[in-house]
Parts: sequence; structure tokens; C-alpha cells
Amino acid sequence: MTNIILCGGNGTRLWPISRTLMPKQFVKLFDNKSLFQLTVERNSKVCESQFIVSNSEQYFLALDQLEELHKTNNEYLLEPVGRNTAPAIALACMALEPEEIVLVTPSDHLIKNETEYGKVLKKARKLAFENNIVTFGITPTFAQTGFGYIEADDASCEASESIMEYSVKAFHEKPDIVEAQKYIDSGNYFWNSGMFCFKAGLFLNELKKYSPGIYESCEKAIKNQVCAPSKNEDKAFIRNIIRIKSEDMLNIPENSIDYAVMEKSSLVKVIPSDINWSDVGSFDALYEELPKDDNNNTINENHISVDSKNNFVYGNERKIVTVDIEDCIIVDTGDALLVSKKGSSQKVKQVVSEIKKTTQLHNIHLTAYRPWGTYTILEDAKGFKIKRIEVKPNKRLSLQKHKHRNEHWVVVSGIATVTINDKTFTLNQNESTYIKAGDVHRLLNDSNELLVIIEAQVGEYTGEDDIVRIDDDYKRNGYINE
Repeated sequence: MTNIILCGGNGTRLWPISRTLMPKQFVKLFDNKSLFQLTVERNSKVCESQFIVSNSEQYFLALDQLEELHKTNNEYLLEPVGRNTAPAIALACMALEPEEIVLVTPSDHLIKNETEYGKVLKKARKLAFENNIVTFGITPTFAQTGFGYIEADDASCEASESIMEYSVKAFHEKPDIVEAQKYIDSGNYFWNSGMFCFKAGLFLNELKKYSPGIYESCEKAIKNQVCAPSKNEDKAFIRNIIRIKSEDMLNIPENSIDYAVMEKSSLVKVIPSDINWSDVGSFDALYEELPKDDNNNTINENHISVDSKNNFVYGNERKIVTVDIEDCIIVDTGDALLVSKKGSSQKVKQVVSEIKKTTQLHNIHLTAYRPWGTYTILEDAKGFKIKRIEVKPNKRLSLQKHKHRNEHWVVVSGIATVTINDKTFTLNQNESTYIKAGDVHRLLNDSNELLVIIEAQVGEYTGEDDIVRIDDDYKRNGYINE
């Protein structure tokens, strides 16, 4: 099987930990591993390769985290704009052989009963081989109003090796609490996990039959994909990548796989799955999954608790002290502080809507991840900004210039190769240089060690969009439109 991993997301439900450019699936929340990495590890036990569907920013995050896992048999589909799950899955399937069995999974779910999960996948693969479209229904544990439901047809129940299968009677949208309780009481309703298994060609045939507009526009987009990058681009960037043009992506109707295929096809089977699953869709859900101390506070080395109980506390930079605090969510990310009652964390999405009106805090952390490394904003005030920049071995930033700011670079560790206009020179530890506004410049780490510099920006405007890229190994500034 091939695991198609869907990496979309706006980073709203776990803000401020999660942001648009660092959504929750890439945040390392579980023993220094991300949900994305746990997904890859879990599914690579039964899948031979990974097919990552993401945007260009998330591609570099996925690439780094796959390298940490030593996973090299990967393919990528880069979407310039999201069009929901049906187009994402269709485009990936069009790049595979029709008989290839695919396991489609979100990248941000947690599954703790991997033994049962393995049994469920074995059953799903068998059903997929027999030309069924398989979905996984999570055995519900309470009347959840935040999930869609799958209604199974009791009369169609079959079982083999203790794993049941049903034909699907109907899909249902997120219910209110009264309706959700009716679903639970009936015994034949399951939470919709958003995971699927089928032959790539079979799914495409059903898509063509029931949603021909999506099928035809996806087919055109694949045929018209961006050509391979030029020879001087980063080799890691050009490997096994399908890049869709923006105009083609925008012409694809936006729809979910449920609406486009699953609710219409007669080939759908559901497997009840008691696999200890969570979509980690809120801080309340995340609280349930993290280790806790004797007072049921999440364990955090920066937290000092005085008679405080049952709290979710997250912070990596500053000390967090709680006194007589109970049943709260406290999240400190350096540039934002969230305090909420437990049970109310679904309202965080409303907060993000307000944040977007006045700041970029929904979009990016103090530490931003780039294909060449990271930068962390240490100070940002009117007229100046100070950053810590880390450049990975044998990586370089774009050849660029700025209109409104001057820059001072000081090497903290490593050796920097610096280009300013027509001059190239090296800087060692504790050496510095100055770049005037308008100078064409580039920073290169031409060594096998990490390069760390402090950058002080001074000028009338220090926004991240004050950059003109002249040459870039990663073809940013709209490369999808080539």
C-alpha cells in the first residue's frame, strides 16, 4: 500500500501552539515527535511508501521531519491553494498506478492501540483488493457533537478474524447533543475518522461517475503540472514532486471526499475501529493525551504549581506559576498567551478570527521554519528587529535585497560565507559585517556544522515582506506559477 498523507490545515484549533505556517501536525508534542511523524511511523509498518499532499511551506517541514525518521521513499504533491479532500486525494491517485491500494490518512490524528489498528488495516486492504471503498468508523465512547457520523447497515454485517464490516447506510453531519445521543444509543453509528482505503483507479472511476467536474479539472491539472526545476535548484526540492499550477488548482471545484464520492457510491464499506483514536482537535482533547503529574496537571518543566489541579499548562520559554488554579488551559508561546476554562477550548477558533484583523500572530511563530533552517525573533520594536538565524549545513539563503532596512550580522558559531554585491568572503565566530539597504546579498553555510548568526535589522520598516529575491534554490515568490 501507499499511504497518502493529507497535511492541510490552518492551525486554528490549537492556537497559539499551532499557526498557519506551523500547523499542529508538525508541532512536536509527544516525546519530541510530531503527529505527522507518528502517522508515518505507524503506517509505514504496513505501507511501502508515503505520498505527502501539502502546500509548499509544509513541504519543507515534512521533508525535515521525514529525514529525522530516515524515510526516503516519499512522493509529494504541492497544492498552491487548498480545495478540500476530494481534489487532494484525486490528484494523488492520478499519479499512481490504478491497481495501487492506497491508505488515505490525515496527518494530525493520534492512534494509541496500534495492535488493533494493524488488524483493522489488514481487513481494509483485503476489502480494497476486492474492489470496495473502505472507510474507518471509530467506535464512539460518548455523544460527541464535533464529529460527523457514519450510519452502518446492520443487515449487511459480516465478520472475519473478529473484525466486522458493514455496508454504509448514510453519512451524517455533526449533530447537536440530543441527536448525538440518539446515534450512540442506536449502536450502529460511528465517528467519521476521515481515513480511507481503496484502489487508486477504483476511487477515480467513482469520482468520475459522481463528481465529473472535479475529476476532469484534476486530470487537466495533473497533465499541466509545473515542469521539473532547473539543475541549480536544491536536489532535495526536485525529488519526486508534483507541483500544480495556481490557475489549474483554482479551477477545481472545492469539495470533500464525503460529499463527492462516499455519500453517493454503492461500493462503500465501513470497518468499526476500536483503536483509541483522537483527532486532537482541541486543547481539551490534547489534555487527555498528555502525561500528567500527581495533581493532574500536564507535565511541564517550566511550570511551578502551588495547590493547582487539573490544568493544561504549555510553555517552553518562561516560567509559568499557578496558585490555587483548577481546570484551566494556559498556553504561553512567547508572543501570545492563552488562558481558558477547560471545556471552552473549541472557542479558540473565534479568537483566531479576531487575531487576523490586527496581527500576523495566526500565521507565524517567533521561530519560523525555512528550507535552509530557522530564524527566531528576539526583539521587534519600531525601527529595529533582532533575530537569531540558524543555517543548516550546506544550505544557503536566497540572493536578495531589501528596500527599507540595513542589516548587521554577527557570527555566533560556525563559518559564514557572505556575498555582498560583487564581493564574497568568510566570517568566523565573533566576526561581523554590514549590509546597506539595496545591497544584493546572500548567506551561505558551506560547512558540515550548523551556522548561527545574530541579525540586527535597522530601518523605517522591518516587515518580512521587505525582500526582493533575485535567485532562490527553493523557487519561492510564486514558483508554483512557473
